[in-house]
Amino acid sequence: MSVAGVAFAKGSFIMTAHFPNTSGVMSELVDFTPRRSIYRSATKRAFDITFVLAVSVFVLPIVLLLAAIIMLDGSSPFYVQTRVGKGGRSFKMVKLRSMVGGADRELTDYLAANPTAAEEWRTTQKLRRDPRITAIGSIIRRMSLDELPQFWNVLMGDMSVVGPRPMLPNQRELYAGQAYYALRPGVTGLWQVGDRNNTSFAARARFDSDYYQMVSFFSDMRIILRTVRVMMRGTGC
Repeated sequence: MSVAGVAFAKGSFIMTAHFPNTSGVMSELVDFTPRRSIYRSATKRAFDITFVLAVSVFVLPIVLLLAAIIMLDGSSPFYVQTRVGKGGRSFKMVKLRSMVGGADRELTDYLAANPTAAEEWRTTQKLRRDPRITAIGSIIRRMSLDELPQFWNVLMGDMSVVGPRPMLPNQRELYAGQAYYALRPGVTGLWQVGDRNNTSFAARARFDSDYYQMVSFFSDMRIILRTVRVMMRGTGC
């Protein structure tokens, strides 16, 4: 491992180092110092439950309507996938289905036949032009509506309204930080409302570390308001 630099941010000491992960991509290891926060450790959970219950009167009808449309398209409406939660524990995350059946197999075949797409996936863990996404899936993903069922995961305590982007188990080796494991993953977060389409997967660690340091009721409300603007612009993916 070769140390790349040392910096000070908001009064905290941050050390960055570069290392090759198992995929061969150079990643930036983001170190952070755990710190106490009453909001993060206690009040944030109360905020999550209150927020979800308050918006459920609007969210639930939208989810049911979209589920019916997806069913008319010939697919099961919900997709359950294993994700990594706080402390590295696994949980089942619920989303509205936006991809074709057998998506994993189709992705493997597509990447094998398209080296450029394979490199994009290796770096970002997503594709700008993803052949697995259905017509209705493309619409709901642009507006991030496929994420709405995750409010159920928030109620169950697996997720938070605001937090890091939920990570797949096989992405652990690509993640270059520690802050993710100290937080509940979020329905939305700094990465989701930031430069989400132009960053590598490993760069998410910087977003997570920054959020860990700044987390408060007011920062969560700002991120939620920014999320609404992102949804209205339809810039999700």
